Amino acid sequence: MLVKVLSSSLLGLSACIVDVEVDISSGMPGTCIVGLADKSVEEAKERVKTSIKNMGFVYPQKKIVINLAPADLKKSGSHFDLPIAVGILSASEQLLTKNLNKFLIFGELSIDGILRKVNGSLCYAISAKENGIEAIILPRENAKEASLVKGVKIYPAENLKDVVNIINNYPNIEPYINNDEGLENDNNYIYDFQDIKGNVMPKRALEIAAAGNHNILMIGPPGSGKTLLARSLPSILPDLTFEEALECTKIYSVAGLLTKGTLIKNRPFRNPHHSVSYAGMIGGGTPPRPGEVVLANNGVLFIDELLEFKRNILETLRTPLEDRQVTISRVLNSVTYPANFMLVAALNPCPCGYNGDKYKQCICSNNQILRYWSKLSAPIMDRIDIHIEVSRLSNDEIISNKNSESSKQIRSRVNKAREIQLKRFKEIGIYSNSQMQSKHIKQFCKLNEASIELLKTAINKLSLSARGYDRILKLSRTIADLENSENVETRHVAEAIQYRTLDRNRF
Repeated sequence: MLVKVLSSSLLGLSACIVDVEVDISSGMPGTCIVGLADKSVEEAKERVKTSIKNMGFVYPQKKIVINLAPADLKKSGSHFDLPIAVGILSASEQLLTKNLNKFLIFGELSIDGILRKVNGSLCYAISAKENGIEAIILPRENAKEASLVKGVKIYPAENLKDVVNIINNYPNIEPYINNDEGLENDNNYIYDFQDIKGNVMPKRALEIAAAGNHNILMIGPPGSGKTLLARSLPSILPDLTFEEALECTKIYSVAGLLTKGTLIKNRPFRNPHHSVSYAGMIGGGTPPRPGEVVLANNGVLFIDELLEFKRNILETLRTPLEDRQVTISRVLNSVTYPANFMLVAALNPCPCGYNGDKYKQCICSNNQILRYWSKLSAPIMDRIDIHIEVSRLSNDEIISNKNSESSKQIRSRVNKAREIQLKRFKEIGIYSNSQMQSKHIKQFCKLNEASIELLKTAINKLSLSARGYDRILKLSRTIADLENSENVETRHVAEAIQYRTLDRNRF
């Protein structure tokens, strides 16, 4: 007997429907899986066979052929266990087949028949809705995550017997209902700007970076507060839109990092160690999995001690910083992930860390300093909008108990600036000033004569590249938005030029 069970397979952040076709016929007993299945799918034969027996069902002693269609799509993952088991039980007439085409089915089986959680259930649920499938059977641990997709009935199961019961009694069984799904941001952050002493200019630079989604580099000696500033940044970032939250949740679902199974409500903050590999930073493996730049999508990628990273790892950031996506190519397919993150980097000014410090003398030679900075290429620097120096606090600043402006106050200004940008770019398909291309800059960053003259002087003195020039204009537009100014004024351009420290001092 031939039956077909609907399942799904991940391809990046999307999922495509896979038909699990099971045929049981007379012949030499054995099970064969075809359809470009990888090792984890091939091993399903033994898991399924044992779990069916341990659940009290009969495993047919006949010839069983399982085809995963389309045959030219690589199939990987243990989530095919459950549809294969259901197909075998249906083909051997141990459950009703009339309702099978109404379900998308996925889940990993343990050998005692218990269902285990799998990655990517949100993507599978979206795929089911897009293909008009009315219900999903899945492990109970995945139910909350899949229920984020409205318009599809969710039926969680503990074991294989539960699955058979759901199929046999559908639609007389009540689906799972999730009552906990708002996008309210609790704004309960560990770090707050009001707890950061001094550092007035770096905090202003971070506010501008948050408002326009600009990349920022902080340079300063050890103990100057660079890491604290970076870790406080999420507390002033604009609230996630529903589309951004759903995209982040899909990424973490695919990566298996969605521990609570709920919609991600706060912007991601990723802080990879300097020993991270290429695959860890960009993504890789078989099938391709997201790396740090993808996990930071719609949030912050914090690179602490920037020049401790290998140069080839730093250079991998060039493409995602420019294109805001990464493509991982394999022989059978290529996967493109979004990588629209804000880069926040921090580094010491020299190997010992005290070059230019007011309180401690540097012990590095000029050659050591040049060799230290040589790891940071001009193309990477061109992609960073803001360079800001962070000085160590004075004794009076350290012992002061005066509170600074709170993150809540700063975030309100940032949210207003982002609202202006969303309204401005509504018909263009971008969301922040940092995403503007040359044609957008010409349209939205028009300058008066005084501003043009100021920029000409800056280009001559700082030897700005065309990309550096564009970044000053983008910064100027963001500073104007924070003031709710329709036009970019000379003062906005002048402040933006201040945030190009390395153009003045190092290159």
